[in-house]
Amino acid sequence: EANVQTSELYTLQLPSKTESITLLEQLIEEIADKYHVEEDTFTNMMTCLNEAVINAIMHGNKQDETKKVIVNAEVESKCIIWTVTDEGPGFDYNNLADPTAPENLENLTGRGVFIIKHLADQCIFNASGNEIELHFKI
Repeated sequence: EANVQTSELYTLQLPSKTESITLLEQLIEEIADKYHVEEDTFTNMMTCLNEAVINAIMHGNKQDETKKVIVNAEVESKCIIWTVTDEGPGFDYNNLADPTAPENLENLTGRGVFIIKHLADQCIFNASGNEIELHFKI
């Protein structure tokens, strides 16, 4: 008999304003508590998802509050898979400037995706770049 994996799904629809981050943080805390997520994984999730959602609000939806940022979290036995989707046109994530290059070190933007790629166990963009999928082992 097949071993059925149970997974739980959480979802948030956030208006495109920075205050929405509070709701995101509450969800991350709720999930981290419920599944006894380790402190460093929790911190990485918080950092990555903050970045991803702020990017979606600012760059994707251009702070248009009629547009939503949709956050999903699927919790499996050993992994949490987050997706953050905005209603913007997307971007070319393959041609981002390297924030560690000397000419870019002073820049305040352009760091988000770089940080996310380093902190998440896996980071997958959809074809147009308006959705990011982040995997964290728990």
